[in-house]
Amino acid sequence: MFFVDTIEVAGLGNRSYLAGGKVTAVAVDPPRDIDQVIAAAARRGVRISHVVETHVHNDYVTGGLELARLTGAAYLVPAGATVAFERVPVGDGDRTDVDTGDGLALRALATPGHTPHHTSYVLEEDGTAVAVFTGGSLLIGTVGRPDLVEPRLTERLARAQHASARRLAAELPDETPVLPTHGFGSFCSSARAEGGDTTIGKEKASNEALTRDVDTFVADLLAGLDDVPAYYVHMGPANAAGPAPLDLTPPAVADADEIAARLAAGEWVVDLRNRVAFAEGHVAGSVNFEAEGQLATYLAWLIPWGRPLTLLAESAGQLLAAQRELARVGIDRPAAAATGDPSGWVRADEAPVSFPRAKFADLADRRRDGHGRVVVLDVRRESERTGGSVEGAVHIPVHALHRRLGEVPDGQVWVHCAGGMRAAIAASLLHAAGRDVVAVDDAFDAAAKAGLTVRSGPCR
Repeated sequence: MFFVDTIEVAGLGNRSYLAGGKVTAVAVDPPRDIDQVIAAAARRGVRISHVVETHVHNDYVTGGLELARLTGAAYLVPAGATVAFERVPVGDGDRTDVDTGDGLALRALATPGHTPHHTSYVLEEDGTAVAVFTGGSLLIGTVGRPDLVEPRLTERLARAQHASARRLAAELPDETPVLPTHGFGSFCSSARAEGGDTTIGKEKASNEALTRDVDTFVADLLAGLDDVPAYYVHMGPANAAGPAPLDLTPPAVADADEIAARLAAGEWVVDLRNRVAFAEGHVAGSVNFEAEGQLATYLAWLIPWGRPLTLLAESAGQLLAAQRELARVGIDRPAAAATGDPSGWVRADEAPVSFPRAKFADLADRRRDGHGRVVVLDVRRESERTGGSVEGAVHIPVHALHRRLGEVPDGQVWVHCAGGMRAAIAASLLHAAGRDVVAVDDAFDAAAKAGLTVRSGPCR
């Protein structure tokens, strides 16, 4: 009898897995915070005998090396990956016993495309496939993006993705569960994936890699690729070098004077509270990245890599959770931190500052009033704007805004995204730069309903 436990890494849109029998188990693509994996093994009462990577990851820092060191497990990494540490190189067709008493083994299948060395692993029970760990190869309804390694390889890797998906479909039974690492909000996915589970048979019916010819598939795949988070460029090298063990000890405590000094020095001070609380009162110059949501993705995307970071949290628990999430993408040690609320983060002669929030209906009313110049700033990605844009809106994606603040026209800036979170980030950046800003905290679907003119396709 076998089991497969899923370990969600929701903030990054990834999954890791623990699979095994009654005695031993294998961890697949573990996150940086390996305590989750160790706890899962403890609940099952099994020993982690193997740790495997489907590829050298480009979107997060792996915990594989440290997990193997702590547990004494064999560390399996695709043979084609260039790494700076000792590991067991895995080639196509290699078989690894996981739990001999339960007849469990892993069979490696070369599935290049997401990376040149990408490898999937078929979990077999007495020689029968019972699951396949597909990493960044075959995802739910799509495949992993092929453009994260080297631009000159992108088309070649896209064609390899098509071939790899078809190999999996040809060699595995239709009922085989497909267990990908990416595709649950990860930017490693080439398209948005829907649903939480799938099988080879379901993918044969719906996945474009399996329903379209290679030329059509590749053309559509390359045309639909979204922006790449800036921090991705640092993940592959960190994983190839061998990440350092995770350190989640509390940062140094910053008082109001130190917070002010760090802001004056041009450092980033990030307020983790929800966007409503931040808008109502915050430290002047601080920026807002909500702890709930895609904190690591967007903060790591925007902050200049290596810049000292101070975190402001409402509680020690919120601070620790943020540290954990940020460490997954290589932001290991905040320079300082404080907990509480803005009354304790500002100096005695200062007060928290604020900016208004609004709905699209308020923006429609404001435009009709015609009093003063209103700038509508759309901070969604270009791919999101194909479904429509507010007429006359300026477009600067949130991940580029901090470098392009000078491009925002004069006037009061009403900033929106698709739902409110990124608008809050953008509003905080603009407010820190001294702009008069209103954060539109509303779903984009409400824009047309409010009477605003929404043009199909992006407005420029």
